[in-house]
Amino acid sequence: MTISEMLLPEYDQEMAVARKLLERVPVEKGDWKPHQKSMPLGRLTGHVAELPTWAGRIVTTEMIDIGKMVSGQHQPYIPTSQQELLQKFDQSVLEARQSIAGASDAHLSQEWTLQFNGQTVASGTRLQMIRFMSMNHLVHHRAQLSVYLRLNDIPLPAMYGPSADER
Repeated sequence: MTISEMLLPEYDQEMAVARKLLERVPVEKGDWKPHQKSMPLGRLTGHVAELPTWAGRIVTTEMIDIGKMVSGQHQPYIPTSQQELLQKFDQSVLEARQSIAGASDAHLSQEWTLQFNGQTVASGTRLQMIRFMSMNHLVHHRAQLSVYLRLNDIPLPAMYGPSADER
């Protein structure tokens, strides 16, 4: 069994759970945030929708320097409708999945680096970085999103077993 064949079932499961949460997001509350230091709901939701693209980027590039993104040259994605949000997420998931499926074991075993203005932030094999920068990062923000939904009295779907709302 190849690395991608072992990784893809986990990837598919995590993306399916993320989609279930995104289906419940009240896009019209995009400016809402639980605390002044928190990311607004619309920005958080857009970030979750875009995170799968990192897996594809990791497969197709040698490294990425996120300095431009942080310096304001990159405009964050903020959805304007539920349909647009789900289309963006589905497209991100599909493209990343195709990249992972097409990658050889040798390619996924090569080093990949994330930099910020030329300084290494994280480095590891492409497999490690797909898990870290795309999947684990998505799980982290998906957990944030579940708290945002709970604080807005939106029932949560089952993620790793039944939720209190689906018992």
